[in-house]
Amino acid sequence: MEQYNVAQALTEMANQAPFQPAIIFPAGHDHQGRSRHIQLSFMQLNTLCDHYAHGLSQYGLQKGERTLMMVRPGIDLIAIAFALLKIGAVPILIDPGMGRKAFLQCVSETEPSALIGVPWAHSIRHLFPKWFQNLKKEVVVGKYWWGKAPTLKNLLTKQSKPFPAVSTLVDDEAAVAFTSGSTGIPKGVVYRSGMFQAQIAIMKNEMQIKPGEVHLSAVYIFALFNPALGVTTVIPDMDPAQTAKLNPALLVDAIQTHGVTMSLGSPTIWKKVSAYCLSHQINLPSIKHIFMFGAPVAPELIRQFASILVNGKIYTPFGATEALPITMISGEEILEKTSKLTEQGAGVCVGTPIGKAEIRIIPISEQIIPTWDDSLSLPHGQIGEIVVKGPVVTSTYLNRPAQTKAAKVYTPTSFWHRMGDTGYLDQDNRLWFCGRKSHRVETLKQQLLPVQCEAVFNQHPEVSRTALVGLGEYGRQVPILIVETLKPSKTKQKIIQELLELGTQYKHTREIKTILFHPCFPVDVRHNAKIKRNILAQWAARRLA
Repeated sequence: MEQYNVAQALTEMANQAPFQPAIIFPAGHDHQGRSRHIQLSFMQLNTLCDHYAHGLSQYGLQKGERTLMMVRPGIDLIAIAFALLKIGAVPILIDPGMGRKAFLQCVSETEPSALIGVPWAHSIRHLFPKWFQNLKKEVVVGKYWWGKAPTLKNLLTKQSKPFPAVSTLVDDEAAVAFTSGSTGIPKGVVYRSGMFQAQIAIMKNEMQIKPGEVHLSAVYIFALFNPALGVTTVIPDMDPAQTAKLNPALLVDAIQTHGVTMSLGSPTIWKKVSAYCLSHQINLPSIKHIFMFGAPVAPELIRQFASILVNGKIYTPFGATEALPITMISGEEILEKTSKLTEQGAGVCVGTPIGKAEIRIIPISEQIIPTWDDSLSLPHGQIGEIVVKGPVVTSTYLNRPAQTKAAKVYTPTSFWHRMGDTGYLDQDNRLWFCGRKSHRVETLKQQLLPVQCEAVFNQHPEVSRTALVGLGEYGRQVPILIVETLKPSKTKQKIIQELLELGTQYKHTREIKTILFHPCFPVDVRHNAKIKRNILAQWAARRLA
């Protein structure tokens, strides 16, 4: 079987471009407000990874050992991750801020045998020992004032020879990542070495990311791909768990200081950066491509951001933690061909399949589908559940057999993954996203899908965003539109009347008669963009009781 280890790319970059910056991390500001930063070249980063790999290997970490990483964003996060990959150990990457209950369940399900983390991570481990039952090795990143676990600094050796990346097969476990948790407790999925290989091929060949580019890494996990792409990583000055509270001036400063050429991030990030740039009349000429993903991207955001990109283009990849990416479309195509349809409630066009992905649409159902039959495929233009097959699709949820069974449809040689998203394929084989299956609203008269309905109401000039929820049982639900305004408004009744008038223009929004206002929508931790409609539905039920 073919072998591949993504960590080998770091060694190759250290040989090919030893003095090219590998990672740049913010380190505060001087007395004049200018940014300070710490920088390592590819040679320096590779040497640091080798030192960590030697130390961790001598401590006993082995190939295939699942290792929970609880390290703050920065140089050590990337260096430790690559050290583990060189050893062949499997980093477990859990989003910060998901909440204690969800975090502990995620830890328990991944069954880590090692923990590398900051002191408070070890405190959690000792406070809740039953969730860490498989843990045999602990390493502290930073100072430690109690316990017997060694610090990462203690494990550093003076070993000067390189640490060769172990041979791993394309089907070997490479990392464990978690879904965003927007519809429940996050689920762990295994990324295999061959999946990393396929994702990197997509980034090179279809996303057109070239060696020498500079990546503002607004989603830190994507920094792990950069050495394989020959790309410099710039870590932004922001809290990854609270992207909605970022200071856009700091991101713009990083882009201008380091000549950032690309970035990937949620619409929440680019909405704030766009507003800042437009209000300060700033263009971003160094940027070649921006990839917006994590939630539906409004055509208006693409229109605004395109105006500040002098030499760049916008793209909106689509996928999920279990299958990323599977389609992509350019901002130009959205503005020229699909935006009007989106604003009329057709859904959001997310483009054509990439990376050898195959996409089908099947009838919406809550039933388990054990085996695939071609008769399941719906014709072009008909809305159903999106299913995907391809080299970037994960095969299982860790220790969630029921969820795995519900999400996979097996063929004799492979499987289809049920995305849990609704949509349809048009005559040009473009995929249109209409919302999560679990967020659909089924009334006595029709089925309403959130993305289709919300796009109509989001055009109101005083509306920031809307969320469609349903109260009651499927088939008898009452549709409720919840509104978040751009600023506190004293004319809510006027806004309601105008929204109701907007709704009368389209068949799928005419049935929406109840409108509530919410001060700030609850959103997912990772992107701060996916609306937690289940929480809003509970809130609406209380308001209307």
